[in-house]
Amino acid sequence: MARDGQQRDEKRGRGRDREERDNEFIDKLVHINRVAKVVKGGRRFGFAALVVVGDQAGRVGFGHGKAREVPEAIRKATEAAKRALVRIPLKDGRTLHHEVRGHHGAGKVLLRPAPAGTGIIAGGPMRAVFEALGVGDVVSKSLGTSNPYNMVRATFDALKNQQSPRMVANRRGRSVSEILAKREGAPAEASA
Repeated sequence: MARDGQQRDEKRGRGRDREERDNEFIDKLVHINRVAKVVKGGRRFGFAALVVVGDQAGRVGFGHGKAREVPEAIRKATEAAKRALVRIPLKDGRTLHHEVRGHHGAGKVLLRPAPAGTGIIAGGPMRAVFEALGVGDVVSKSLGTSNPYNMVRATFDALKNQQSPRMVANRRGRSVSEILAKREGAPAEASA
């Protein structure tokens, strides 16, 4: 039945748009949870999927999907992740601007920028987020629970607190060069 709807969409030209849109994103399956409901005839199994989607250029999102079949749960989670994309500022397109902490429930994470060549030093669920985001060099540590849902949400909490020098300059009403000069410890030219 789903295949018939897909064929109709392709005839109308919608399938091509979906395919092109999907090509710009990569999706990472983080976790699948199998749950059983005991009914009169035995057990009914359901599946819950956690998926992270990103364009490897600063946009990333995560989604949760539940269904009776694994592929359907993954599809639902992927669609939810694409609807929940957020933009994260990256330094030189490869690392974070500053150290940041995030938490969600018992999940606590610490994210630090790293020099070029370090790679992604992170555990499973956090690694998926960084790969989808396009971060090449980062050091991270999960301090709380190892529950993948809470780890992913804590990672997103930390990433949403990430600020670029341009964002700080706009908020303070100063120029980016003033902010960067103070960051390096040298006095800014404008204040001299």
